[in-house]
Amino acid sequence: MNVGPSACAPSDPAGKWDRLDWSDHERQIRRLQARIVKATREGRWGRVNALQRLLTHSFSGKALAVKRVTGNQGKRTSGVDGLLWLTPGSKWKAIGSLRRRGYQPQPLRRVYIRKSNGKMRPLGIPTMKDRAMQALHLLALEPIAETTADRDSYGFRKARSTADAIAQCFVILSRQDGPEWVLEGDIQSCFDRISHEWMLTNIPTDREVLGKWLRVGYVENRTLFPTTEGTPQGGIVSPVVANMTLDGLEKLLQERFPTHWDRTEKKQFNPKVHLVRYADDFIVTGNSKELLDGEARPLIERFLAERGLRLSPEKTTVTHISTGFDFLGQNLRKYRGHLLIRPSEKNVKAFLERVRGIIRASGSETQETLIWKLNPVIRGWANYHRHIVATRTFKSVDNAIWRALWQWALRRHPNKTPGWLAQKYWHTTRLHRWAFAVDSGERSAEGNTVWLRLAHAAETGIRRHRKIQKDANPFDPAWDVYFEERERLYTYRPADPKNGQRPVVKTGPAPAGL
Repeated sequence: MNVGPSACAPSDPAGKWDRLDWSDHERQIRRLQARIVKATREGRWGRVNALQRLLTHSFSGKALAVKRVTGNQGKRTSGVDGLLWLTPGSKWKAIGSLRRRGYQPQPLRRVYIRKSNGKMRPLGIPTMKDRAMQALHLLALEPIAETTADRDSYGFRKARSTADAIAQCFVILSRQDGPEWVLEGDIQSCFDRISHEWMLTNIPTDREVLGKWLRVGYVENRTLFPTTEGTPQGGIVSPVVANMTLDGLEKLLQERFPTHWDRTEKKQFNPKVHLVRYADDFIVTGNSKELLDGEARPLIERFLAERGLRLSPEKTTVTHISTGFDFLGQNLRKYRGHLLIRPSEKNVKAFLERVRGIIRASGSETQETLIWKLNPVIRGWANYHRHIVATRTFKSVDNAIWRALWQWALRRHPNKTPGWLAQKYWHTTRLHRWAFAVDSGERSAEGNTVWLRLAHAAETGIRRHRKIQKDANPFDPAWDVYFEERERLYTYRPADPKNGQRPVVKTGPAPAGL
């Protein structure tokens, strides 16, 4: 049963929020989004605008927007007003506050996070209300973005991942007659430099609201700074807007470098130009260095200049496939005509530095606490690389982590013998003779010790990723069965062929303070 905004007593906002029928609201929004997709394909932009307005003014859209911003990781991060929506009552009242008339966003709160290269990346944190307004308008914008997106764009898109981008690179480069040269594109400060004028002219959303978001400014050290270009990193709508800004490059390259008949050579000429893009990271392949450097690169630079962007002269390079290149944390290189994709040296180094940093910072923490901190980091990194040639790297990483833990044990007990350290911290478990583990205090049905042990990267079985179909649209009902099958494919986790079963690491509540 659909529970509308007046289903409960007016004096009980908390009860109203708790009784919302989320599945019904999601169905209503999905129907509107499907209609937006259909109108976009037909080029009926007046119809698209009408449907967008209907969605952004609907109770279902507003409720789902509030649910999103109060249910994600940033729900306890406030903007400049310091307000949070943590109670059911405040969430219900927030739905009624999402009105276009009289809406004026507040400045962003500027914070900084550290990048992998040691530099600091600026983020702009909107208020809860502004985040919810962005989430609401994103519900109406994302179906258009998915319908008009470049087919080989994989970043910041539903149901797409870095694994899909790497799989497409494999499809293009692994063939014996595949392209041999690769242009590695790097856009300078993409989010910070996109032209406001271009976005307001070309992004199909409420331009008045979008303009307010772009010009709202940010606060740093109690000082208000204006924003004259770029879309703030940290905003919910920013990734989709940035993606739409870069869409069209793939079509431009295909039109400029088609396969054609060469009258001079009297044969078919294939320039082998392909684009693979993940957000603002992209590669362009070609059959010669001269084609990429002399023709493709100037074309890309003109495309970006119209949007207020430019390539980094230092980081944009053309590389031969036999030399190899890094893309999305993985190295792609041909050895004697065979393409191998491995974790990049830079990525492995950054991962081990993070693990060693956790170990060094553990101080007087217990072994159990250290294992709880390390396991999600190790599993996450290994799962990211589980679709490529990574077995040897996994074993090397496990050895490096073992050495770091041995040094950790030596520092904790400088007067103890190696045998004593090994007996205290390393144990024989059901699957491992030499496991960094601690007795969990529980017993199995057979009365054996249940160990809480450190995860090993090498436990992760290598499994080829099945790339998403290029035209698949999660907002189009015609693709529902495809996405359901794909979800089942990646929900099921097969047995580890080395052990006959998935490695079992005890799960449960982490120690207090984690």
